Amino acid sequence: MTTITANLRTQLTYGFGAVAYGIKDNGFGYFLLLFYGTVVGLEPGLVGTAIFIALVFDAISDPIIGYWSDNTRSRWGRRHPFMYAAAVPVAISYWLLWNPPEWGQTGLFWYLVSLAVLIRTFITLYETPSSALMPELSTDYAQRTSIQAWRQFFGWSGGNFMSVMMFGLLLVPTEQYAIGTLNREGYETYGVISSVLIFLAIIISAAGTHNQIPHLRVPPKRDQRGLAAIFKELFQTLGEKSFMALFAASLFGAMATGLAGAMSYILLTYFWGLSSSQIFIYTSLVFISAGIGLAVAPWFVKRWGKKAAAIRLGAMAFSVAPAPVLLRLMGLMPENGDPILFPLIAIINTVDLGLIIACQAVLYSMVADLVENNELRTGKRSEGVFFAAITFIRKTNQGLGAFAAGIILSLIAFPQGASQAEVSDETLRSLGLWHAPSLLILWSLMLFCISRYQLSKDDHESNLQKLRTRS
Repeated sequence: MTTITANLRTQLTYGFGAVAYGIKDNGFGYFLLLFYGTVVGLEPGLVGTAIFIALVFDAISDPIIGYWSDNTRSRWGRRHPFMYAAAVPVAISYWLLWNPPEWGQTGLFWYLVSLAVLIRTFITLYETPSSALMPELSTDYAQRTSIQAWRQFFGWSGGNFMSVMMFGLLLVPTEQYAIGTLNREGYETYGVISSVLIFLAIIISAAGTHNQIPHLRVPPKRDQRGLAAIFKELFQTLGEKSFMALFAASLFGAMATGLAGAMSYILLTYFWGLSSSQIFIYTSLVFISAGIGLAVAPWFVKRWGKKAAAIRLGAMAFSVAPAPVLLRLMGLMPENGDPILFPLIAIINTVDLGLIIACQAVLYSMVADLVENNELRTGKRSEGVFFAAITFIRKTNQGLGAFAAGIILSLIAFPQGASQAEVSDETLRSLGLWHAPSLLILWSLMLFCISRYQLSKDDHESNLQKLRTRS
């Protein structure tokens, strides 16, 4: 088994495919509840229920699609048939999501449930096989992190591009809509643009890596195809100790990321008292964060190796993230309205988010290195199963984060629909006291789980050598 590397063109086209998932994830995380709960008029509790139902379907569909793509034999390899097949269904269903019919509560609820399930299933049909392609594009220890860093860069940039467009161009007041976030036409335009970009991202990524198909693995024919045999193989694959460590780390990381995302606009609006224009600039700076992550992740891996890099990046990022809130609670931050406050918060968040993105890139590349380790242990290539589990965890961040945020807001009796002046200092203090420690606990648990990962660079090189000998 010779060392396989990917040229820059392959890395870029492969990474660009993450734009599809980034747009979908951003839309579900920031705009879906806002659109259906305030513009369309569906009861917010029903919106949350619909998303939860889709998550239950994900728990079943994700590992099945991962296993299916691991064992597919076709002239287009194991992954590309799924990637091509997902492009049109994802685009159409995502467009339909933002153009609901004028139905009552029951009809709208089932419309949302159906489309949420379809979109998340179709995006899995692309994202899991596409993610599973990475370990085959390169077996080089360091380059896998670079490839994943490009994927993180495009995923974050794609999602943030649509956020900036929404807040800057589409959700703006008009004669018909005095409040920009209630501008239904803006959401409809968003649906069109997002769907086109999702389609293009999938097709460009699939076509850009198509020439790699002759060099990819062909799975052996399997005699057992029964459901019991499939799940037995799934549990055997996922029983890898280092993978379970990364799975748990990803779970705690998703909870922390989801909580931070769900609380971000509340903190920016009420805790820090930022204006709409400041929040827009704050959101736009995510592009710089994505660039920081792209540059930092490979450098840390080359210097310290993946496990140490992930822990160092995480320790820096997770200590910086809640620092402004903790400093405000101790009276060490500028008061709201102080000219230095917004630049200070914006710079801290931009750098911190860049470190978090870098940590994510390293974490996902660590999953890739388990593929050869598992192949030695079981005799099977199961990239799809590994990345299906990680994809599922990534999808849970909205639900877990919204759930945790809802508990915190209920505990402190945060007023709904209040202006900045109507929220008391005591309520804001309680918000900070719950928010910052919750993030620190979740991120600490994430770092502890990463510390249980056992595969080093030497282990990876040894695994490659053993596979070369075996073949």
